[in-house]
Amino acid sequence: MPEGPEIHLACRFVNHVCSNRIFSGKVVKSVVSKCDDVSFDCESYTVSASARGKEMQLALHPNSSLLVNKEKKYKTSSGNMTKILFRFGMSGSFHFSSINELHKHAHLKFFTKETPPMVLSFVDTRRFGRWEVNSDWSKDRSPDPMFEYQVFRSNIVMNISNKVFERPICEVLLDQKFFNGIGNYLRAEILYRSGIAPFTKARNVLEGLPEIPVDN
Repeated sequence: MPEGPEIHLACRFVNHVCSNRIFSGKVVKSVVSKCDDVSFDCESYTVSASARGKEMQLALHPNSSLLVNKEKKYKTSSGNMTKILFRFGMSGSFHFSSINELHKHAHLKFFTKETPPMVLSFVDTRRFGRWEVNSDWSKDRSPDPMFEYQVFRSNIVMNISNKVFERPICEVLLDQKFFNGIGNYLRAEILYRSGIAPFTKARNVLEGLPEIPVDN
């Protein structure tokens, strides 16, 4: 299952392949997907991505103007930005390919404005992944431990009296309210490299940590 680092790598991949590319037309959902329809249809738009813990967000930005012929005449392409929030489930990922090489489990497709068009697609073989249109980051998840470290740390230190920290550290590390982006492989690596017994009470491990790291 993709965890925090894989989501951030997927975000970097999308931003790389979408850089300096124009997309066009409808966002197409596969007939078997039960996720939200994306009622977005724009003649010219760009795509950017951001990540936070185990979630990734695509932003579709309509272009305000578009060059339509050699005489440099422009026409307006109206509309507001649309955001799509993704949770990758067990096997979700993003691909960028030609139409002929499109993955059979591509469940959401964005087409570039070129001939022949290329396709950015959300691929999910097991279909446990989900997306929501115009949805913001989940409120029941903590800040990102990699790129929002100080608020992530403060969220734990300020809530150390919460009864959840009575549980073993190996369980608490999977609680997304405090450790957004941490999954099975990361918790194993964290505990092993830290030399912490997995069934130690979480409060015994974390209590007394300063809100601001000593080395800042």
